[in-house]
Amino acid sequence: MASTNELGRSTSPYLRQHAGNPVAWREWSEGAFAEARERDVPVFLSVGYSACHWCHVMAHESFEDEATAAYLNEHFVNIKVDREERPDVDAIYMSATVAMTGHGGWPMSVFLTPDAEPFFCGTYFPADSRSGMASFRQVLESLVDAWRTKRDQIDGIGRRVVEQLGAQQVQQGELVDLDRAVALLRADFDPVDAGFGSAPKFPPSMVLDFLLRHHRRTGSEDALAMVAATCERMARGGMYDQLAGGFARYSVDGQWIVPHFEKMLYDNALLLDVYTQWWTVSENPLAKRIAEETADFLLAELRTEEGGFASALDADTEGEEGKYYVWTPDQLREALTEDDARWVIDLCDVTGTFEHGTSVLQLRSDPDDPDRWQRIRATLRAKRADRTYPGRDDKVVAAWNGLAITALARAGVILAKSEYVEAASRAAGLVRDVHLGDDGRLHRTSRDGVRGTAHGVLEDYAAYAQGCLTLLGVTGNIEWFETAKALLDRVLEQFVADGSYFDTAADAEELVWRPQDPTDNASPSGVSLAAEAFTTLASLTGSVRYESAAEQALKASATIAARAPRFAGRALAVAETIASGPLEIAIVGTSPELSRTALATAPWGTAIVHGEPGLGVPLMEGRGLVDGRPAAYVCQKFTCRLPVVLPEDLRRELTTAN
Repeated sequence: MASTNELGRSTSPYLRQHAGNPVAWREWSEGAFAEARERDVPVFLSVGYSACHWCHVMAHESFEDEATAAYLNEHFVNIKVDREERPDVDAIYMSATVAMTGHGGWPMSVFLTPDAEPFFCGTYFPADSRSGMASFRQVLESLVDAWRTKRDQIDGIGRRVVEQLGAQQVQQGELVDLDRAVALLRADFDPVDAGFGSAPKFPPSMVLDFLLRHHRRTGSEDALAMVAATCERMARGGMYDQLAGGFARYSVDGQWIVPHFEKMLYDNALLLDVYTQWWTVSENPLAKRIAEETADFLLAELRTEEGGFASALDADTEGEEGKYYVWTPDQLREALTEDDARWVIDLCDVTGTFEHGTSVLQLRSDPDDPDRWQRIRATLRAKRADRTYPGRDDKVVAAWNGLAITALARAGVILAKSEYVEAASRAAGLVRDVHLGDDGRLHRTSRDGVRGTAHGVLEDYAAYAQGCLTLLGVTGNIEWFETAKALLDRVLEQFVADGSYFDTAADAEELVWRPQDPTDNASPSGVSLAAEAFTTLASLTGSVRYESAAEQALKASATIAARAPRFAGRALAVAETIASGPLEIAIVGTSPELSRTALATAPWGTAIVHGEPGLGVPLMEGRGLVDGRPAAYVCQKFTCRLPVVLPEDLRRELTTAN
């Protein structure tokens, strides 16, 4: 007999959304597979996430349908997985889905043997057959028939998939030619609408980070031009929320006009860092404005009561994608005076892009009356607040909070916004106090201050460790150094075997194979983040062990970086930091001016420590105040130049070093 729906006990908001389904959903567990073995039925694995539009569509069409649910319950054990909570499970079965169908996406629908071996994969299946596509019920009935009549074939398919995909290993390579990577990116650059490739266009945050670091090291105007064009088009188009800040997940079209409306924490954290860095290079007022507005969005709309940052805002409200964000000309006339409405309709290109005559607001050029725009912007924000707010996935993911901590800490110092640093520190404290166990194991998620059951993967350890090391540089709190070092020591112990990095720990749950993916895709890969964190830690400690760990991590991304640099942006960015020295900066004593100059002028990603003499970080040893004044030491491999006490002298030192 099928079990009952058990998702009401989950800490995942996405899983809890399905707690009322008539489907007898179970969470991923050995108990679910034991039930499948006992009943001798296949497993239906459904993987999605809270902000996924088509996940909601399939849920409404099929999982809320009593007849479909009854059929699923009778013939399958049904497992629901939040891909953001279990990226290891998602990665394994997405590899199988792509291998078996040629494409992937969410919702991911995978059918498994009771030994967790995939034998049939797909994504969204409609409730009714359309355009030659089988309906979900037809798929289910065919698989049930095959399970009964072709069991040996099904078992054979599952075994072969696991054997073939599980045998694949990441190819190690030598560090990539950075100039060649820029040339390959230039060939893929859209000279008309900016960005890379064609529609749909995703924000290429990690690639932009690499290009900015490359420009800073080499002076390449071409690299900077690609960044400037892309950052401007993204910020002025419909993918950016012109009223409240924050970027949507991607643009459906190639012109950055029509967004896919969910807002993800990792996108906005990465883009905050890009726009802050662009500001330090260009002093373009647009860069500073977007950085501040994006940081303000994180604090206003994604910060949780406990001080962490929620994962995402949904695309849909009241069953319509983007309803919260779009406007018709009549809605603008109702909210504003006729003259203001006419002005903003022209300024923001409100032409009825979508059905029902709605449009997103764009800001293709700066308004001729900035004060008027700010007044109208505030009025429209207040009017929009009366609408139904998008659902928020308020689980706190360690990795993505690590990205936000790094970005906010840097932006807080560079933009002189102490509230950003305070928010970063509070988020770091939540992850340390809730996610980090007494045994040193980091858990991936929490919600409402309660730790989730899923163990952290490589990206969680590395991104959070880097966040802690960034905080060390801006706060001088030795606890962040100690926390990061302990986490990275555990990475070497648990995530590295035979010279290769894996995404899951050696003592984690055993899956059908151990995933390792070096691709920088929607967010940085675990191994690229590890390369970054170990580079920083090596610079702070002088440890050859950590330096070797960083080099080994970069080699895992070398093949991808050489062939398809769009998918190795973070690895390339780390390689740029290393090519710039890497430098080390020790600021002894309290000096916000020296700290700001160091962060804004040094190669992005340079290891910086800022604190009182005797802080306990090896880079600070033997370095003191100069005539009682705070001093900055610019070093390479722990060999330092003469200390400087004035920001302009530090700027000159760093400019010379570059």
